Amino acid sequence: MRDLGPPMPTDQAHKMQLLWNMINEFINTYKNTISGRFDNKRASANKVGKAQLSGGAKIKETFSNLYREY
Repeated sequence: MRDLGPPMPTDQAHKMQLLWNMINEFINTYKNTISGRFDNKRASANKVGKAQLSGGAKIKETFSNLYREY
């Protein structure tokens, strides 16, 4: 049971706080992905290497290459 982590909250206030924390973490991860910022949690979960770009970093690279030609 210890491997599963702490138990779920029992009262309504703690449940709401847990939900808001999860939503906030999702939104921050989404914003980091779009903007091309490095996210250590996401990188370790997806095994993303430094040579592999994702999200906004790909978009920035594409625009950079496009406008570099002109």
